[in-house]
Amino acid sequence: MENSKKVLITGGNKGIGFEAARQLGKMGFEILIGSRDEKRGREAVAALTTENIKANRIHLDVTDPTSIQSAAKQIDRQYGLLDILINNAGVSLDGGVLPSKLELTHLKKTYETNVFGMFSVTKAMLPLLKRSPSGRIVNLSSGLGSLTLNSDPNAEFYDFNLLGYMSSKTAVNALTVLFAKELKDSAIKVNSADPGFTSTDLNGHRGYRSVEQGATIVVRLATLPNEGPTGGFFDENGVVPW
Repeated sequence: MENSKKVLITGGNKGIGFEAARQLGKMGFEILIGSRDEKRGREAVAALTTENIKANRIHLDVTDPTSIQSAAKQIDRQYGLLDILINNAGVSLDGGVLPSKLELTHLKKTYETNVFGMFSVTKAMLPLLKRSPSGRIVNLSSGLGSLTLNSDPNAEFYDFNLLGYMSSKTAVNALTVLFAKELKDSAIKVNSADPGFTSTDLNGHRGYRSVEQGATIVVRLATLPNEGPTGGFFDENGVVPW
């Protein structure tokens, strides 16, 4: 039954993560909001609860190994497994500067959250996901991480040149492919989601898509049937080129 399935969403207290939580919660899934900030996490859970969604907060800072291990132990203790992991937490710290002007500290901080954090959470939650009959991992990527589109002068966002954020999403796609390859003989499916240019805190709400639109592909990949794809990169219209 769907209502027995547990979904962990990192950075799930706002933006696309929160909207994905809302949509999945409406479908009957139990939502675990992974958040660094206790107040914001509790507010997100309270908001979901008012919509009759079963939700709980999990303290989770994706840049803190101790926090990640504690979260995994808590989920194991309370639920014994995890059905869906949505790696949503992310940062953009380029500040609009050209690659040659980017500070190394900003590049490192970007990767700490977007890449190393995602890797660490995935690794910690994998034993729990393997206990699910239909585990799903959805990695929040971006069309800005597509090397094909970044090399195409006719692509919509060709003029964007944010080394930290964009290359981190390329690395996210690599994580997707390689974890999917490792897990190809298991029930777990791993895919990258491109939500499009969505209005969130990440881009100062400059995106022209709503969070409802942005969460569409996330929810779709989180609820793939057993015959669904793995190791792919998708937006709501289909396959996105690597």
